[in-house]
Amino acid sequence: MELIIALALSALFGYVAGKLMGLEGQWYVYVLLGLAGGFVGSLLFGLIGFESRSLISDAIVSIIGACVVIFLYRKLKK
Repeated sequence: MELIIALALSALFGYVAGKLMGLEGQWYVYVLLGLAGGFVGSLLFGLIGFESRSLISDAIVSIIGACVVIFLYRKLKK
């Protein structure tokens, strides 16, 4: 059950990041963005000493991480 909740939250966070960055795509794109965003966000914020301890901070970290992933993808695509 925890896996399903984690995937649903990842999709939600990826969706929010996609909308913030003007991205259009299928549902699986948002799930992948949310998962990658959580990883990238945790890595980036961990480097500056920030540790996420609540759902709200996890959401912020994941959304910012997903925005970074979208930004890098667009830069590499050019």
